[in-house]
Amino acid sequence: MEKNIKLDGDHALKTLDSHGFSLVPSVLSEKECIGITDLYEEEKLFRSTINMQRYRFGMGEYKYFSYPLPPLIQSLREGFYRQLAPIANEWMNRLGVDLRYPHELRDFLSLCHSKDQQRSTPLILRYTEGGYNTLHQDIYGEVFFPFQVVFMLKQRGNDYQGGELVFVEQLPRAQSRAEVVTPLQGDAVIFTTNFRPVKGSRGYYRARMKHGVSPVKEGIRYTLGLIFHDAA
Repeated sequence: MEKNIKLDGDHALKTLDSHGFSLVPSVLSEKECIGITDLYEEEKLFRSTINMQRYRFGMGEYKYFSYPLPPLIQSLREGFYRQLAPIANEWMNRLGVDLRYPHELRDFLSLCHSKDQQRSTPLILRYTEGGYNTLHQDIYGEVFFPFQVVFMLKQRGNDYQGGELVFVEQLPRAQSRAEVVTPLQGDAVIFTTNFRPVKGSRGYYRARMKHGVSPVKEGIRYTLGLIFHDAA
């Protein structure tokens, strides 16, 4: 299934620059959201199930897809990577990092595999009442892509309450800055995997960011997470 991704690159760059995340409305239809949510019960599609409480990641559960990915998820991963790679390269250029991300996802994954990162990382996350995710970064090896994407599969206010996306930026010699995002069903949120470049008096520096999910007050919250690098 080919999914046509139309991303306003200028807007994405502007908001990623200023906040470290960018909301993209109505990427998935309600039907597509239901279809992806239903995949959660098909155990043969997944390589691993993680109980978050067991590892003190929070409270909830998520499942990593196996390769090959379902067609829609593969299309989303390829389409978003292709449009985010130029922004990733712009960030590396600002920071003076001698690294360029290839245009196509398959070529980037070849780089991951050369570093023994071969396990798929797209996942579905499920939170019931009381579920939450502690602040963290999704880095699974030496090679990582600067951005990842989360898609809301349920409607906040109807299917669940609470469960806001939380982003915290660690500012040098200052208190951390937090922002809360409440996307609607079908919306996507692009955000930095590790840091964003911030211009200071001596050029650009890295402002590190983490993300998490506030407690779900009632209902069940499902999201699809797209991480572009594979795991070791």
